[in-house]
Amino acid sequence: MLARLSIRDIVLIERLDIEFATGLAVLTGETGAGKSILLDAFALALGGRGDAGLVRHGAEQGQVTAVFDIPKNHPATKILAENGLDDTGEMILRRVQLADGRTRAFINDQSISVQTLKAVGAALVEIHGQHDERALVDAATHRRLLDAFAGLEKDVTAVEALWDARRTASAALEEHRAAMERAAREADYLRHASDELKQLAPKEGEETSLAGRRTTMMQGEKIASDLREAQEAVGGNHSPVASLSAAVRRLERRGVNSPALVEPAVKAIDAAINALEEADQHLLAALAATDFDPGELERIEERLFALRAASRKYSTPVDGLAALAAKYAADVVLIDAGASRLKKLEQAAIEADARYAAAAKKLSMARQKSADKLNKAVNAELAPLKLERAKFMTQVETDEAAPGPQGFDRVEFWVQTNPGTKPGPMMKVASGGELSRFLLALKVVLSDRGSAPTLVFDEIDTGVGGAVADAIGGRLARLAGKVQVMAVTHAPQVAARAGQHLLISKDALDKGKRVATRVNALAADHRREEIARMLAGAEITAEARAAAERLLKAAS
Repeated sequence: MLARLSIRDIVLIERLDIEFATGLAVLTGETGAGKSILLDAFALALGGRGDAGLVRHGAEQGQVTAVFDIPKNHPATKILAENGLDDTGEMILRRVQLADGRTRAFINDQSISVQTLKAVGAALVEIHGQHDERALVDAATHRRLLDAFAGLEKDVTAVEALWDARRTASAALEEHRAAMERAAREADYLRHASDELKQLAPKEGEETSLAGRRTTMMQGEKIASDLREAQEAVGGNHSPVASLSAAVRRLERRGVNSPALVEPAVKAIDAAINALEEADQHLLAALAATDFDPGELERIEERLFALRAASRKYSTPVDGLAALAAKYAADVVLIDAGASRLKKLEQAAIEADARYAAAAKKLSMARQKSADKLNKAVNAELAPLKLERAKFMTQVETDEAAPGPQGFDRVEFWVQTNPGTKPGPMMKVASGGELSRFLLALKVVLSDRGSAPTLVFDEIDTGVGGAVADAIGGRLARLAGKVQVMAVTHAPQVAARAGQHLLISKDALDKGKRVATRVNALAADHRREEIARMLAGAEITAEARAAAERLLKAAS
């Protein structure tokens, strides 16, 4: 519910703070006092269209803040969550209107788009009047209201889920069918390409590995001959090791007689032999490391040539050939086994469509039955509202050839204002006064279902009086037992029903140089006086005061 409305520098309003209570609140005042300004300001806070003309003359900007107390899990909180906004339990909508025409929007002091503000505002408040069609102009709203009246929300959710499943199954079928058609057009090429790539059997990363091995082998080929030549000189047939060993043995035999002469030379030759043998081992190890095999090098080069030729042929990097081979193989499988898969998908689509159609038909039947109940309930409210010759009817047009997420039905509220006249859409057939009363009857019937928590009625009692105005007041009071209701009224019978009475007036300031709109909550005596003014006009008589007292007592 709306808890507080604060307005700053909007048209004739300099500073205004209004506290609201549950139940029915009425706003009264003389023509031109500023009732329309107040509603325009409220609409601005709910995401209505901004206008530089709303800023009070001489001010740089105007501002409207609306504070709401809402229960947990209210639809408005879902909108906050979807937009990443914090839910503090209290919802504060604020709109700043700048004098240059720009506006800024906030929820709980977090900057938001006007579209988000409008979505939240629509979930919190409905404003209805003779010329305000927002709650009725969209036929989709009529369908939602009928579903809410009948308690069909869970059924609608189930149909929406089946619609999504049907669409998913249909999309899978169409995708597979298109893939089969594409594969069939390229069948010969695909089979050839798949066989060729299967025979080639490319592997991801193979080119890099082969190229590295090829480089290593080619470098080894260049040094291998030198290593062999060195090894032959050190440890082969031409190695001096054998002759040196023989010389050492001879010297050792002679050295028995002359050790001082022989031992140094023997030690030096032994060291030379050891060094040559160590060098031979290193050269043999180096030759093993080169591992050069001309046959293997040839095989590597042939493989690289084949891979790179395939890469050029299929316009794909060598590393992408393995994935391409898998794709072509899958396409060939699709051609060979696609018919079986197609039949399964076709059957799944048929079954999903059947499940959706069955649920949608069941929902249509429930809507037809509920439409009759809604018609009876609304028509029962019309006679006291001076619409006894009128008739309300809910048109449910079912077209199975035009399915949608919520079923086959298009729902629209129609009326017949007089017997013998042609019925038609309520928005087109009913006059302004009739429309407001049809709307009131509908809202009374739907008071606890499909309604925003705060309803605002702008002069829906215009042009009526006496018993009709009293009937309107009674229905507004009944409605206020379910939701918060605010009514701008000129009817004393409506004002007498209110739990909160707000008087809108225009006060002169600065010795009459300017005026400002004021709003005052009326206590009992002042309230009786205001109702008496509404009954009598400019001159309030004792009879008017007595009549006002009777209205207040009757309402209480």
